[in-house]
Amino acid sequence: MQKARDVLTPENLAMLQLIADTGSFAAAARELNLVPSALTYRVRQIEDALDVLLFDRSARQAHPTPAGTELLREGSRLLEDVDAIANHVRRVATGWEPQLTLSVDQVISTPTMLELAEAFYDVKPTPPTRLKFTDGILSGTLESLTSGVADLAIGVAIDTPNIAGLQASPMGTLQFVFVVAPHHPLARTEEPISDSVLREHRLIAVADSARRSNVTMGILPGQDVMTVDSMSAKIQAQLRGLGAGFLPEPMVRSYIQAGLLVARTVQRPQRTIRMSYVWGRSSHGAPGQALKWWLEQLKSVTTQRSLLENHHHF
Repeated sequence: MQKARDVLTPENLAMLQLIADTGSFAAAARELNLVPSALTYRVRQIEDALDVLLFDRSARQAHPTPAGTELLREGSRLLEDVDAIANHVRRVATGWEPQLTLSVDQVISTPTMLELAEAFYDVKPTPPTRLKFTDGILSGTLESLTSGVADLAIGVAIDTPNIAGLQASPMGTLQFVFVVAPHHPLARTEEPISDSVLREHRLIAVADSARRSNVTMGILPGQDVMTVDSMSAKIQAQLRGLGAGFLPEPMVRSYIQAGLLVARTVQRPQRTIRMSYVWGRSSHGAPGQALKWWLEQLKSVTTQRSLLENHHHF
């Protein structure tokens, strides 16, 4: 008698699924170009090897027994795994990664990232590489890379430490401006505004998305702070006059031009941050084709400027 592993082949599992879908041995045999007796014989071989009855033959239609239903469920997963293995092997052969995860800081332009994604999909890698974008703030953008979650971090705003296996490249500088709503008390305060005056007013801060550290920027000792979890929430809070704070100039430029936010000069030095993109060296040597494509785009000064500047709100 045959063993279970001899009969649980992808071909036989697909045959059993076809019988269940058509509800008939005869209909399944026609689709497989088999005589009904040959198909019935193959099903009996599987049942003998497993020592179970897979189909209830008492009715006119072939209904799976509970054991048959379970085999079809598990068999479906096995067939999906077989397809996944085949796709993975083809991807290895072509050099295109199954998935590329990008950790993107929230100061980076979403429209430009989507334009790049559109251009990437136009390349039509075969089989396709799935793109996944994850949000990052401050050190969390880099942590996604160092923890193995992401393959490429775009908009790293802190100095990248000398971590083995990482490579970094500059993408320009980002200027932050101190802004408040027109009805906020600091909108009428004499400039430059001192730290002692700033300390009397609430600061809107964005929480670091890193789990292992907590980088904060611009908070004075004893200052009231309202913390939000995204740049967009910080902008909205400051538009409402809930507090003040530094924001990337490109992200608030349209609000300033429309008079919805007011840029104020403070005594502390102007904040300009060097931005970079960071990626990991592949354990196989050269990066995959998808990562190579993104790194090639990021070399462009025009693309870098657009990633930092292209923010449209209204």
